[in-house]
Amino acid sequence: MITVVVPVYNEKDNVTSLLHEISEAATELPISEIIYVDDCSGDGTFDLLKRLRPDYPALRIIRHKHQSGQSAGLWTGVKAAGNDLIVTMDGDGQNNPADMKILFEVFEGHEKSNPKVMILGERKKRNDNWIRRLSSRFANGLRASLLKDQTRDTGCSLKMFRRRDYLNLPYFDHMHRFLPALMIREGVELVHVPVSHRPRLHGQSKYGTLDRALVGIADLAGVLWLQMRARRAIPDETYEELD
Repeated sequence: MITVVVPVYNEKDNVTSLLHEISEAATELPISEIIYVDDCSGDGTFDLLKRLRPDYPALRIIRHKHQSGQSAGLWTGVKAAGNDLIVTMDGDGQNNPADMKILFEVFEGHEKSNPKVMILGERKKRNDNWIRRLSSRFANGLRASLLKDQTRDTGCSLKMFRRRDYLNLPYFDHMHRFLPALMIREGVELVHVPVSHRPRLHGQSKYGTLDRALVGIADLAGVLWLQMRARRAIPDETYEELD
């Protein structure tokens, strides 16, 4: 069974339509949980979710006591999930829930040969302004060249992975931007699939360009260090247990 995790902050105008679309996708997928994690929204997002809850039996609502950011929202949702298979997506409606079927079909095709696998959406066409597209292209190129994470679009939130693989990762703020590299560090195979990307119809983006770049430099250095300090599997022949 699948748990869908959606972190949100001030996305009241996008909640109803996105929740409906996720529920529609669940008619073709084994989705038993939809977890919305509200990061202390001030626009009534949490209250709207509570009003919608009776109409959506699969909906679970979690609210942070303090605003903590997207990485914390994902971590909270995945940790609370009752299923081992997780799908994550943004709450702004730009990810299309119908694309979850693509991820699931690819996952089923790979898990038999390798149970440690992560399916990552890559946006075929970005529906953002040119500044965000340009800054994202630069950041993705720099990150990929340094971390060798095999990923050109880590900013696409539509991803599928196993809960246990995710919870094995070292947690830190902004870690969601480096999930491919962190998963590789844990021996997880990455599979990329093209997905759609829709324009934002309501609300405003929560991310700037300069602030992300400044924080990203420190994060890159930290992830590089983590890669160098990755745990290595100990071959069976290198140890023995006394009877």
